Amino acid sequence: MSQIFNRFPEFIREFIYSHGWESLRGIQVAAAECIFQTEDNLLLTSSTASGKTEAAFFPILSELCENPPATVGVLYIAPLKSLINDQFYRIEELLVESGIPVTHWHGDVAQSHKKKLLEKPRGILQITPESLESMLINRSNDIIRLFGDLRFVVIDEIHTLTGSDRGNQILCQLARIGRLIGYHPRRVGLSATIGDPEKAAAWLGAGSGRQTFIPETEMGKIRWRLGMEHFYIQNAKTEQSKEPKEQTDAPASPIAYDAGYSFMYDCVSDRKSLVFSNSREETEYLCATFRQIAKNRGEKDVFLIHHGNLSASIREEAELKMKDEDEMAVTCATVTMELGIDIGRLERILQNQSPNSVTAFLQRLGRSGRRGQPPEMMMVFREEDPLPNTPLPQLIPWELLKAIAIVQLYIEERFIEPPNMRKLPFSLLFHQTLSVLASSGELTLRRLAERVLALPPFANVPKEDYKELVLSMLNQDFLEMTEEKTLIVGLAGERLLRSFKFYAVFKDSEDYTVRCGSDEIGTITTPPPVGDRFALAGRVWEVEELDIRHKLIYVKSVEGKMEVSWPGDYGEVHTRIVERMKQVLAEDTVYPYLKPNAQKRLEIARHVARNTGMIKHSLVHLGGYSWCLFPWLGTRSFRAMRRMISQMSGRFRISGIEYEGCYFITFKMQSGNDYELITALAKAAEEGALTGERLVSGSEAPVFEKYDDYIPPSLLRHAYATDKLDVSEAIQRVFEIEEEF
Repeated sequence: MSQIFNRFPEFIREFIYSHGWESLRGIQVAAAECIFQTEDNLLLTSSTASGKTEAAFFPILSELCENPPATVGVLYIAPLKSLINDQFYRIEELLVESGIPVTHWHGDVAQSHKKKLLEKPRGILQITPESLESMLINRSNDIIRLFGDLRFVVIDEIHTLTGSDRGNQILCQLARIGRLIGYHPRRVGLSATIGDPEKAAAWLGAGSGRQTFIPETEMGKIRWRLGMEHFYIQNAKTEQSKEPKEQTDAPASPIAYDAGYSFMYDCVSDRKSLVFSNSREETEYLCATFRQIAKNRGEKDVFLIHHGNLSASIREEAELKMKDEDEMAVTCATVTMELGIDIGRLERILQNQSPNSVTAFLQRLGRSGRRGQPPEMMMVFREEDPLPNTPLPQLIPWELLKAIAIVQLYIEERFIEPPNMRKLPFSLLFHQTLSVLASSGELTLRRLAERVLALPPFANVPKEDYKELVLSMLNQDFLEMTEEKTLIVGLAGERLLRSFKFYAVFKDSEDYTVRCGSDEIGTITTPPPVGDRFALAGRVWEVEELDIRHKLIYVKSVEGKMEVSWPGDYGEVHTRIVERMKQVLAEDTVYPYLKPNAQKRLEIARHVARNTGMIKHSLVHLGGYSWCLFPWLGTRSFRAMRRMISQMSGRFRISGIEYEGCYFITFKMQSGNDYELITALAKAAEEGALTGERLVSGSEAPVFEKYDDYIPPSLLRHAYATDKLDVSEAIQRVFEIEEEF
């Protein structure tokens, strides 16, 4: 350790002394040894607030100071603008002492700031994938001058990127930069939560020609303060309507009857807290509810909001107030606050309903408990009070079960979901074909195919599929063939490239900007008519004027609370979580983090599960022609199972197939019985009739990603069968269900 410490320049040693560090952490020593003594890539995966940023940048800054690069020396790529604005906050003084300049580059950064880097490219460039894409297209002739002596590429929060189009876009960009400058700089990946480090390391190093080193990190003892509580909606039962602290002089209000919201308010109203929900809709409604409760009680409104559809100024206000140790603030947030923005000491995390993954749970929990304190989270669940005739599957508190399963999987196994790697990312392939051609001017079909298919994310794309895509792009005018038989960007392609939205590979909507006077509030998808009201930024607005042409909505603030909706996908659930949910129902374990209401709700659910036989029998008769299948599968294999049931609809006269999440499938079956259906599915699987390609009908064109509308339907079906269905896992479950009879 002393050898590594002495290898650091004096300003880093002074930084360590001044912060009272008695020793370097194991991950910091291992990272320094890798960077100083090898030419390998590096993957740093350890818990939040474990010093990953310092572990990466102590040796990187040392290398840059000893041998200053002639161009930008470090490219730091992050998935969020807020990470770029904030990530070096802790080591700002270190960067000042080093004399190495740091440049932010994203859509909110002034051109004058960017111009300085273009005139004299050096130091560290912090950038989003979208801004890097713009640079590759519009400044292709500048790439060597900007990055000709690039030493390191640091990719932050890589668990959000592995396997996604956005992450694969970064791999394409690094491969393109490497081709232009003649070598591949070393890559450093950072994340607190990686389920399969080997798979993530392979992704990080793809196309670099380098090994990727993963330092071993000790799995410390779990120290959490964790609680879960459950409430029925609009239930005034005395045992659920009591609030955690007495409100003797609070005025009577209808809001007080929702014990769940009152409980959540009291959990955070006097603590520096983050409140997470799984969607922007829930985040908006919860923030507005908290503000309404504060007003009814005559208490100070300390509630802020943070999500991707809000203006930069509103998001920055939340970030700054959360950092200010003298400011009491509670921020309602989505995934935008889940990542590593340093917002100082938080007292509590409140989770509305369950996160969808162990990864999200750990990321959110890790936002609190810094500076030696254990992280603290309260999860609160609200559901409708079941009626006597409520169908069986709706008697089960799926969100509560999911939360318990997530916590138990990590406690018992340290399980974290492995990354899902996509094999056929056709939307990204369309995007990169236009991007490469726009930056190159023109290419022959052969040169274009060689250049694009050589990019790491497209290693599994057959040449025949790419040829089909290129022909389709020619037919739709995205590409054009010249008289010399070379390809250039066509008129339709030029229209796409002219918009700054082209640089992003994630799906965006045609949003309308909302303004109140001179203040920008954020964006919504659908403009309401003049006089109507909608919710945004935790408040309600009335439309005063619409400017449809410029996509502007002018509003005034009004009292009240409303719901709002955005299109979106709430993520996938891993099969291990759903299997553990079944075990939660089957076992008698008393989990110490369950509060009284939650414990009672679980006891009721276990009683229902045992009495109905849904634990021992996956296919349960609900009476008459009605059946319910509990396949205990994750999202991708559940999709495949749904399609398998549909395949049998003609033979067994199956109709009315409905489902919720990936927990159950209900349907009417007028011919045959449970044994005959499962036996038929097992036989079809054995005969090879339940392949992914056969489960997707020839009339479908499954659209998920941004440019899927421009992809030939045959390729979309191929991609859906390959990347969105887990047929083998579903078939395995069919065989297991067959053994239940």
